[in-house]
Amino acid sequence: MDTLLQNQKSIIEIKDLRKSYGSNAVLAGFNMVLREGENLVIMGKSGSGKSVMIKCLIGLEQPDGGSITVMENDISKLDREELDDLRTEVGFLFQGSALYDSMTVRENLEFPLRRHKKKFGVIKDTTPMVMEALENVGLANTINLMPEELSGGMKRRIALARTLILQPRIILYDEPTTGLDPITAKEILLLMMSIQQKYNTSAIIITHDVDCARMISNRMILLVDGINYIEGTFEELSTSKDAKVQAFFK
Repeated sequence: MDTLLQNQKSIIEIKDLRKSYGSNAVLAGFNMVLREGENLVIMGKSGSGKSVMIKCLIGLEQPDGGSITVMENDISKLDREELDDLRTEVGFLFQGSALYDSMTVRENLEFPLRRHKKKFGVIKDTTPMVMEALENVGLANTINLMPEELSGGMKRRIALARTLILQPRIILYDEPTTGLDPITAKEILLLMMSIQQKYNTSAIIITHDVDCARMISNRMILLVDGINYIEGTFEELSTSKDAKVQAFFK
C-alpha cells in the first residue's frame, strides 16, 4: 500500500461487526478501516455479506454486534436526523444506476439537492452545480435527455454525477462495472480514479471483477466466512499461495 495513504487518518472504522439471519451468521466479526483518499476494494463470493456490511454502514440494517464509526461518528448513537445529515457525506453508486425514469437528467441531479436542503440551503439556480457534475463525467450535453435515451455506460456516468453533486467525502460503489462491455468498464474505472484524484474522495468498491480490482484498488479485503479473511495490495493477494485467496484470482 502507498505509504502516504498508510499515514492518512481513518475515515471509516468497522470493528467486530456481526449480523445473523436465523442460524446464518453472514458477518461473524468483520473488521475494516478506510483511510482518507483511499480506494478500498472488497471482494467476496455471492452471499458472503458484502451488501449486508454496506447496509449496516449506512444505517439501513442494524448489526447484532460490533461498532461502526464514520467520520468519527458512532452510527449506533445517531438519531434519524443526524444519520440523514451524515448520509449527505456518503455517496452511493447503485449497481443498476437507479435513475428516475420519469425525470430528465437535470431533474435526476436536482433531486438530491432539493432533498438535502440543510447542506446547501435553498438554491435558486441549480444549473451551475448540475453542469459541473455533468462535466465531471463528460456528459454535459445530456442535461435534457431522459434515462431511456442513454446507454448503459452513460446511465452509470449520470448516476455518478448525481452522487458527486452532493460533494460527498466517501463514495460506495456497488459492482461499478457489472453489465458493461470491457471498453466502457475501463472508461468508468478511469473516471472513478479521476474523481479520487480531483476530490480526494475515499471509496469502498464492491466488485467481483478482478480487472476492476487490479486497476482501481489501493488496497483489498477478501470477505470470507463472515470475516476480513485477508487484506493487502492486489499484487500481494494475487500472488498468495492460500487456496481460499487463489480462488478469487483464477
